[in-house]
Amino acid sequence: MIIREMYLNKMINAKDTEFIKVITGVRRSGKSTLLLMFKDYLLNNGVEEKNIIHINFESAMYDDIKDYKDLYKYVKEKINNKRTYLLLDEVQNVTSWEKAINSFNVDFDIDIYITGSNAYLLSSELSTLLSGRYIEIKMYPLSFKEYLKFNNYDNNNLDDKFNEYLKYGGLPAITLIKNNDDLVLSYLNDMYNTIVKKDIIDRNNIKDTALLENIIKYISNNIGSPISSIKISDYLNSNKVVEKSNHQTIDNYLNMLEKSFIMYKADRTDIKNKSLLKTLGKYYISDIGIRNIILGFRNINEGHILENIVYLELLRRGYKVNIGKLGDYEVDFVAENPNNIKYYQVTQTLKDEQVKFRELRSLESINDNYEKIILTMDKTINKDYNGIKVINLIDWLIEDE
Repeated sequence: MIIREMYLNKMINAKDTEFIKVITGVRRSGKSTLLLMFKDYLLNNGVEEKNIIHINFESAMYDDIKDYKDLYKYVKEKINNKRTYLLLDEVQNVTSWEKAINSFNVDFDIDIYITGSNAYLLSSELSTLLSGRYIEIKMYPLSFKEYLKFNNYDNNNLDDKFNEYLKYGGLPAITLIKNNDDLVLSYLNDMYNTIVKKDIIDRNNIKDTALLENIIKYISNNIGSPISSIKISDYLNSNKVVEKSNHQTIDNYLNMLEKSFIMYKADRTDIKNKSLLKTLGKYYISDIGIRNIILGFRNINEGHILENIVYLELLRRGYKVNIGKLGDYEVDFVAENPNNIKYYQVTQTLKDEQVKFRELRSLESINDNYEKIILTMDKTINKDYNGIKVINLIDWLIEDE
């Protein structure tokens, strides 16, 4: 196992606090392996194996644990008088599991870690039972920097390695099979179909699977473009892609896609008034490899795909990310954390003077002193246009944040 330090450190820092640690993320992004890494950390730091209970609910070994009563009984029988570390993988497969979690916290000296592949894990019922008593650790597919590490790549010929990353995506298992395109295609297809079936169709009892598939294709083809349920409905109806669609149903499906972590929505914010705008957010896909399996391996280096890479990287770095609007101008990303705000524009190149003028104009219109950055594939030593930094995208991706 290659250690993903950022996520493991978050778990270590939260260890033995009163909070339940909830690890979320798209399927096969590495949550199960993270639990194993954390188990190894516990064993290497003096915790006896008998005081660690690790259950992966996707294993047939635990098929008898069907509901919270079964789970409570199983765990209770394994607990002794010492502090116990409970690691539950894909716990949403157990009916009313949150009731057992709540009871464990009340009845035992226990430190709890759970994973799940959809946002229903943090549904209103769980939030009510555990209000203020859990920490969410959001896990994403490999960053480009992690991709280099997983492949044991050095920093030579980074353009070729970045194009490879754009082709295959960042699901950790891809690094083991990327030299066999047939295996990659099979793996990505299987992973995509599993997400759509288990986390969306089965979870929500969807009947109109054709509509769902067409919505996914539409979003994948319009990454980084303003999207609304009405726009999608108009497109599908006018092109007779489906027999009939309405925007309310599409709204529901969009919400399901977000909850499965296959898609993320970035809302628009008014930079001047610091207020969220309700219309025309943008959607980004959790992994470019998934996008390629949906649409085919084409246009993998276009501007909006680069925008998707930057969006996910900002999320990894702990920022809340919105689309910025200031009058008639738009800023690709407004990235905020408790200590800072940064503004980003993403473009393939600034060699075209009109593009350069457009990208600079949007950032120059912002009247504050926060950092303003343009990320581009141009090979350039960091340039500065009236305080606006221009940074090569690949250099930015591999820098230490």
